[in-house]
Amino acid sequence: MIKAALFDLDGTLLNRDASVQKFLLNQYERLNKWLGHIQKELYISRFTELECRGYVWKDKVYQQMIDEFNIKELHCDDLLKDYVIHFKYYCVSFPFVKEMLEELKSRSISLGLITNGLGKFQMDNIKALGIDTYFQTILVSEWEGIKKPNPEIFKRALGSLGVQPNESIYVGDHPENDIRAARAIGMLGVWKKDAQWDHVDSDFTIQGLEEITPIIHSLS
Repeated sequence: MIKAALFDLDGTLLNRDASVQKFLLNQYERLNKWLGHIQKELYISRFTELECRGYVWKDKVYQQMIDEFNIKELHCDDLLKDYVIHFKYYCVSFPFVKEMLEELKSRSISLGLITNGLGKFQMDNIKALGIDTYFQTILVSEWEGIKKPNPEIFKRALGSLGVQPNESIYVGDHPENDIRAARAIGMLGVWKKDAQWDHVDSDFTIQGLEEITPIIHSLS
């Protein structure tokens, strides 16, 4: 019987691609005095390419952008600070996030979230989506001192919820950091399909978050 559902953040609950696009458009417009010599579409596409869906931190990305586009009077620290401060205002969730969490909560399923990233930055994004109060435990890698796919971060979350691995599912989009790591300690792995990968060895594959509740119901 499933007693707990744990989730990844970026690419699973947070539509990171859409959020980044919204933020970059706004950043370009707000800082147009210094960025206006760059074609808007090029600025957005190059940032997206350099950051590799969040796996390259923004100090390196912005320094590369400054060098390539000959951006004057703005240091990479200025752009990085702007990103850290303003990104939360452009966070977009995937459809049915709150409805799904509300339904699981009503069924007395314990809820947890495990995400890699910087502590305050990720918490700001979680709060911006309005979902922080649904979770009994939230683990962010910076604050934990370990990150996925390290099994310890999954074990800590399960311990905090007071459930065993075989009583829980983990929902994520990354084949290694999420699905393989969760299954390695005995959790059921639910892959939220991502076009970046053709196939992932998971217990369940979903297109949308509205499919989570029926899966848990079938396991109960």
